[in-house]
Amino acid sequence: MIDEKPAKSRDGLETKPEKLQFEDGPVLSAECKGVVAGAISTILDAVGEDPSRDGIASTPSRVARMYDELLSGYTTDPVELLNNALFEVEYDEMVVVKDIDFYSMCEHHMLPFYGRASVGYLPEDKVIGLSKIPRLVDMFARRLQVQERMTQQIASFLEELIAPRGVAVVVEATHLCAAMRGVKKHHTRMVTSAMLGAFRENPSTRSEFMMHIGTGADPLM
Repeated sequence: MIDEKPAKSRDGLETKPEKLQFEDGPVLSAECKGVVAGAISTILDAVGEDPSRDGIASTPSRVARMYDELLSGYTTDPVELLNNALFEVEYDEMVVVKDIDFYSMCEHHMLPFYGRASVGYLPEDKVIGLSKIPRLVDMFARRLQVQERMTQQIASFLEELIAPRGVAVVVEATHLCAAMRGVKKHHTRMVTSAMLGAFRENPSTRSEFMMHIGTGADPLM
Protein backbone atom coordinates (compact mmCIF):
# COMPACT_ATOMS: atom_id res chain seq x y z
CA MET A 1 0.00 0.00 0.00
CA ILE A 2 1.25 3.49 -0.85
CA ASP A 3 -0.09 6.34 1.20
CA GLU A 4 0.59 9.79 -0.20
CA LYS A 5 0.31 12.54 2.35
CA PRO A 6 1.45 16.14 2.02
CA ALA A 7 4.29 17.11 4.31
CA LYS A 8 4.05 20.56 5.83
CA SER A 9 6.82 22.99 6.55
CA ARG A 10 6.78 25.07 9.73
CA ASP A 11 5.11 27.95 7.87
CA GLY A 12 2.16 25.67 7.13
CA LEU A 13 2.82 25.38 3.41
CA GLU A 14 2.47 21.97 1.83
CA THR A 15 5.59 20.53 0.25
CA LYS A 16 5.98 17.60 -2.12
CA PRO A 17 3.85 14.65 -0.95
CA GLU A 18 5.75 11.98 0.95
CA LYS A 19 5.21 8.45 -0.33
CA LEU A 20 4.91 5.86 2.40
CA GLN A 21 4.83 2.25 1.33
CA PHE A 22 3.74 -0.42 3.78
CA GLU A 23 3.04 -4.12 3.72
CA ASP A 24 0.70 -6.14 5.90
CA GLY A 25 2.53 -7.29 9.02
CA PRO A 26 1.84 -9.77 11.81
CA VAL A 27 0.08 -7.13 13.92
CA LEU A 28 -0.81 -4.16 11.71
CA SER A 29 -2.20 -4.19 8.20
CA ALA A 30 -0.71 -1.87 5.59
CA GLU A 31 -3.77 0.37 5.97
CA CYS A 32 -3.36 0.56 9.76
CA LYS A 33 0.32 1.42 9.39
CA GLY A 34 -0.69 4.33 7.18
CA VAL A 35 -3.04 5.53 9.91
CA VAL A 36 -0.32 5.23 12.57
CA ALA A 37 2.19 7.09 10.39
CA GLY A 38 -0.32 9.90 9.85
CA ALA A 39 -0.94 10.14 13.60
CA ILE A 40 2.79 10.35 14.34
CA SER A 41 3.16 13.14 11.77
CA THR A 42 0.36 15.01 13.51
CA ILE A 43 2.07 14.60 16.89
CA LEU A 44 5.39 15.85 15.52
CA ASP A 45 3.69 18.91 14.09
CA ALA A 46 1.72 19.51 17.30
CA VAL A 47 4.86 19.60 19.48
CA GLY A 48 6.51 22.14 17.19
CA GLU A 49 8.63 19.92 14.99
CA ASP A 50 8.90 20.09 11.22
CA PRO A 51 7.76 16.63 10.02
CA SER A 52 9.59 17.14 6.72
CA ARG A 53 13.05 17.93 8.09
CA ASP A 54 16.01 15.57 7.79
CA GLY A 55 16.21 13.18 10.71
CA ILE A 56 12.49 12.82 11.34
CA ALA A 57 10.97 12.79 7.85
CA SER A 58 10.96 8.98 7.98
CA THR A 59 10.06 8.75 11.68
CA PRO A 60 6.32 8.20 11.10
CA SER A 61 6.95 5.19 8.86
CA ARG A 62 9.61 3.80 11.23
CA VAL A 63 7.22 3.98 14.17
CA ALA A 64 4.41 2.37 12.19
CA ARG A 65 6.62 -0.57 11.26
CA MET A 66 8.08 -0.82 14.76
CA TYR A 67 4.77 -1.82 16.32
CA ASP A 68 4.79 -5.12 14.43
CA GLU A 69 7.80 -6.06 16.55
CA LEU A 70 6.95 -4.41 19.87
CA LEU A 71 3.40 -5.79 19.92
CA SER A 72 4.02 -9.17 18.31
CA GLY A 73 2.62 -10.99 21.34
CA TYR A 74 -0.94 -10.28 20.20
CA THR A 75 -0.56 -12.56 17.19
CA THR A 76 1.82 -15.21 18.58
CA ASP A 77 0.33 -18.66 18.08
CA PRO A 78 0.84 -20.68 21.31
CA VAL A 79 0.68 -23.99 19.44
CA GLU A 80 3.37 -22.90 16.99
CA LEU A 81 5.42 -21.41 19.82
CA LEU A 82 5.41 -24.66 21.81
CA ASN A 83 6.11 -26.84 18.76
CA ASN A 84 5.22 -30.03 20.67
CA ALA A 85 7.94 -29.37 23.26
CA LEU A 86 6.07 -31.13 26.07
CA PHE A 87 7.77 -34.23 27.43
CA GLU A 88 6.76 -36.98 29.81
CA VAL A 89 9.60 -37.28 32.31
CA GLU A 90 9.86 -39.01 35.67
CA TYR A 91 10.89 -35.92 37.59
CA ASP A 92 8.97 -34.40 40.46
CA GLU A 93 11.34 -31.77 41.84
CA MET A 94 11.24 -28.06 41.18
CA VAL A 95 12.09 -26.63 37.75
CA VAL A 96 13.19 -22.98 37.72
CA VAL A 97 14.07 -20.75 34.76
CA LYS A 98 15.24 -17.40 36.06
CA ASP A 99 16.57 -14.02 34.94
CA ILE A 100 14.56 -14.01 31.71
CA ASP A 101 15.07 -10.59 30.14
CA PHE A 102 11.98 -8.97 28.64
CA TYR A 103 10.56 -5.66 27.51
CA SER A 104 6.95 -4.56 27.37
CA MET A 105 4.86 -1.44 26.79
CA CYS A 106 2.90 0.25 29.55
CA GLU A 107 -0.72 0.49 28.41
CA HIS A 108 -1.26 3.73 30.34
CA HIS A 109 1.43 5.86 28.67
CA MET A 110 2.78 3.61 25.88
CA LEU A 111 6.25 3.87 27.36
CA PRO A 112 8.49 0.81 27.84
CA PHE A 113 8.96 -1.18 30.98
CA TYR A 114 11.65 -3.81 31.11
CA GLY A 115 13.22 -6.26 33.48
CA ARG A 116 13.50 -9.94 34.31
CA ALA A 117 11.07 -12.73 34.98
CA SER A 118 11.69 -15.94 36.91
CA VAL A 119 9.39 -18.93 36.45
CA GLY A 120 9.19 -22.13 38.45
CA TYR A 121 6.93 -25.16 38.50
CA LEU A 122 6.55 -28.56 40.15
CA PRO A 123 5.90 -31.14 37.41
CA GLU A 124 3.14 -33.70 37.71
CA ASP A 125 4.08 -35.88 34.75
CA LYS A 126 5.17 -33.43 32.03
CA VAL A 127 7.92 -30.86 31.57
CA ILE A 128 8.17 -28.11 28.97
CA GLY A 129 11.21 -27.47 26.76
CA LEU A 130 13.67 -25.03 28.31
CA SER A 131 13.49 -22.41 25.55
CA LYS A 132 9.69 -22.32 25.62
CA ILE A 133 9.39 -20.58 28.98
CA PRO A 134 11.28 -17.43 27.82
CA ARG A 135 9.13 -17.51 24.67
CA LEU A 136 5.99 -17.65 26.79
CA VAL A 137 7.22 -14.64 28.75
CA ASP A 138 7.76 -12.75 25.49
CA MET A 139 4.31 -13.73 24.21
CA PHE A 140 2.67 -11.89 27.10
CA ALA A 141 5.26 -9.11 27.41
CA ARG A 142 5.09 -7.94 23.80
CA ARG A 143 1.71 -6.30 24.20
CA LEU A 144 0.27 -3.21 25.82
CA GLN A 145 0.45 -4.41 29.40
CA VAL A 146 0.44 -3.78 33.10
CA GLN A 147 3.01 -5.79 35.03
CA GLU A 148 0.51 -7.28 37.45
CA ARG A 149 -1.63 -8.78 34.69
CA MET A 150 1.38 -10.00 32.72
CA THR A 151 2.68 -11.88 35.76
CA GLN A 152 -0.66 -13.60 36.30
CA GLN A 153 -1.06 -14.45 32.61
CA ILE A 154 2.30 -16.23 32.48
CA ALA A 155 1.46 -18.30 35.55
CA SER A 156 -2.08 -19.16 34.48
CA PHE A 157 -1.02 -20.17 30.96
CA LEU A 158 1.71 -22.48 32.24
CA GLU A 159 -0.69 -24.04 34.75
CA GLU A 160 -3.27 -24.72 32.05
CA LEU A 161 -0.64 -26.01 29.64
CA ILE A 162 1.10 -28.71 31.71
CA ALA A 163 -1.16 -29.11 34.79
CA PRO A 164 1.73 -29.10 37.28
CA ARG A 165 1.40 -29.32 41.06
CA GLY A 166 2.24 -25.65 41.26
CA VAL A 167 3.53 -22.60 39.36
CA ALA A 168 5.45 -19.56 40.58
CA VAL A 169 6.28 -16.39 38.66
CA VAL A 170 8.19 -13.35 39.93
CA VAL A 171 8.73 -10.30 37.72
CA GLU A 172 10.96 -7.33 38.52
CA ALA A 173 10.87 -4.33 36.20
CA THR A 174 11.81 -0.70 35.69
CA HIS A 175 9.03 1.49 34.29
CA LEU A 176 10.01 4.47 32.17
CA CYS A 177 6.62 6.06 32.85
CA ALA A 178 7.84 6.49 36.45
CA ALA A 179 11.43 7.37 35.52
CA MET A 180 10.88 9.88 32.70
CA ARG A 181 7.68 11.56 33.87
CA GLY A 182 5.46 11.86 36.93
CA VAL A 183 7.48 11.06 40.06
CA LYS A 184 10.73 10.83 38.00
CA LYS A 185 12.32 8.16 40.21
CA HIS A 186 15.00 6.60 38.04
CA HIS A 187 15.94 3.67 40.27
CA THR A 188 12.49 2.55 41.35
CA ARG A 189 11.67 -1.07 40.51
CA MET A 190 8.41 -2.94 40.78
CA VAL A 191 8.16 -6.58 41.85
CA THR A 192 5.08 -8.72 41.23
CA SER A 193 4.43 -12.39 41.88
CA ALA A 194 1.88 -15.07 41.10
CA MET A 195 1.88 -18.25 43.20
CA LEU A 196 -0.40 -21.13 42.23
CA GLY A 197 -0.94 -24.58 43.70
CA ALA A 198 1.85 -25.84 45.95
CA PHE A 199 3.68 -22.52 45.81
CA ARG A 200 0.70 -20.76 47.34
CA GLU A 201 -0.23 -23.51 49.78
CA ASN A 202 3.20 -24.57 51.04
CA PRO A 203 5.49 -21.92 52.56
CA SER A 204 8.56 -24.16 52.30
CA THR A 205 7.99 -24.70 48.57
CA ARG A 206 7.62 -20.97 48.06
CA SER A 207 10.77 -20.32 50.13
CA GLU A 208 12.78 -22.79 48.05
CA PHE A 209 11.73 -21.00 44.87
CA MET A 210 12.64 -17.60 46.30
CA MET A 211 16.02 -18.96 47.37
CA HIS A 212 16.71 -20.23 43.85
CA ILE A 213 15.92 -16.90 42.20
CA GLY A 214 17.73 -14.84 44.83
CA THR A 215 21.14 -15.51 43.31
CA GLY A 216 22.22 -15.06 39.72
CA ALA A 217 22.30 -12.07 37.42
CA ASP A 218 23.42 -8.61 38.51
CA PRO A 219 20.68 -6.33 39.89
CA LEU A 220 18.66 -4.27 37.42
CA MET A 221 20.00 -0.78 36.82
